[in-house]
Amino acid sequence: METKTYVLTRIDGDYAWLTCTSAEEEPYFIARALLPMDADEGSRLKLENFQFEII
Repeated sequence: METKTYVLTRIDGDYAWLTCTSAEEEPYFIARALLPMDADEGSRLKLENFQFEII
């Protein structure tokens, strides 16, 4: 699996919208429980091995 970089663009309750910065993809909706606890709007996230990490 390749590493991708995202920006958390919006939080809607228990869900968040992520926008990929490394490819042209549509923003997608994900449960906040899958993100790091301190992720907030504007956070840059790295997805590697099915885990998100703040960068």
